[in-house]
Amino acid sequence: MQISETLSQELHKQFTVTFPVSELEGRVNARLEEMKPRVNLKGFRPGKAPVSFLKKQFGKSIMGEVVEAAVNEGSQKAISDNKLKPALQPRVEPVGNVQDVVDGKSDLTFKVIVDLMPDFQTSDVSKLTVERLVSDVTDADINEALDRLAKNVRNYTTKDGAAAKDDVAVIDYEGSIDGTPFAGGKGEDFSLTLGSGTFIPGFEDGLIGATAGENRDVNVTFPAEYHAPEMAGKAAVFKVAVKEIKSPEETPIDDELAKKLGLDNLATLKDKVREQLESDFKGASRMHMKRRVLDALDVAHDFPLPPAMVEHEFANIWAQVEEELKREGKTAADEGKSEDELKAEYRKIAERRVRLGLVLGKLGEQNGITVAGDEVQRAIMARARQFPGQEQQVFQFYAQNQQAQAEIRAPLFEDKVVDFIAELATVNDRKVDRETLFADPEDEPIKA
Repeated sequence: MQISETLSQELHKQFTVTFPVSELEGRVNARLEEMKPRVNLKGFRPGKAPVSFLKKQFGKSIMGEVVEAAVNEGSQKAISDNKLKPALQPRVEPVGNVQDVVDGKSDLTFKVIVDLMPDFQTSDVSKLTVERLVSDVTDADINEALDRLAKNVRNYTTKDGAAAKDDVAVIDYEGSIDGTPFAGGKGEDFSLTLGSGTFIPGFEDGLIGATAGENRDVNVTFPAEYHAPEMAGKAAVFKVAVKEIKSPEETPIDDELAKKLGLDNLATLKDKVREQLESDFKGASRMHMKRRVLDALDVAHDFPLPPAMVEHEFANIWAQVEEELKREGKTAADEGKSEDELKAEYRKIAERRVRLGLVLGKLGEQNGITVAGDEVQRAIMARARQFPGQEQQVFQFYAQNQQAQAEIRAPLFEDKVVDFIAELATVNDRKVDRETLFADPEDEPIKA
């Protein structure tokens, strides 16, 4: 085997690896000698068939296996001999006609293309200063949560009058566009709370004032961003048969409500509600802090990125963007940008993700941060609980899919590194209102 470096750049190297045909032939013959004692062929005593005959029978298949093993061996040797740290799985490109190699007519020559991990210094995270948004749980927050709980368990009684907001209409319905019924547009004995926003805009409003036994046509227009492009923006008519109107009964917020929810009394219920709200507020606060930690890390690090990693990340992001635009029936122009401008914007996001991934990975490695197997299992169990009745299938999927396990492990690792950084960094709390606290951190502009 001969290995020669043909291209050397900061984060990219290429090698040419050659196995002479004589070496390949020698490996084939050695494999045939190994298998000879175990081969029984007609006309020969067991294990006595000559290698020349075995070669005619099995030579090409054995050569194929030898070539595959040689490619793996040559690739690994090129990397190990040069002490390289690949950013991604090295790529292999054949040189010449592979069939001639398998036929034993030419040497095996291939390129090994390696994108390298950058060598960079991590910043001193103890010198980072980040902001954490915090908000206190108020009595008004608790009362609002209690109101929601009371509404969730309230009873409904049949109503003789016209339907009003918050009433439940029990209906049969069938929708059509230009007189043609569409898939998913039909239902029977459906209990619809008017004003809940369960159906598309206009549908529930169209039933206000309806009475039991009434048949009514409800005219609506599907939103332009509706998930089914063939229906987006189109006018539809729903023929609705109103079977029953039910009005909600007021549910007092008292000890009886607490008992309905499995607790002893109202005081205990209030304590439980406060605990849950404080947990929710803490989670929202952490999400904002995490965004600010990542912003600070991004600003503190500037180093060349492996092009292949950026391209891979960008391809994933852009595929999601295209799917989203297609689902909403939009184009880049609807975003007020050309496709090239939109791609440039998302490429910067890809670069940020790759940079932060490398920084977090190195910080985790330097500080011995790992994700234990039981932590991954707990996360898989939590994921399985999201699919009632299919828990076993979910467990099997992750047990048999290493890539899926890695996708579970990655955010766990990221969170542990972020928490480690937050313990060392200077964190300044800023009091905000609840609306600000629960705003999506992803909607915040990325700080350059």
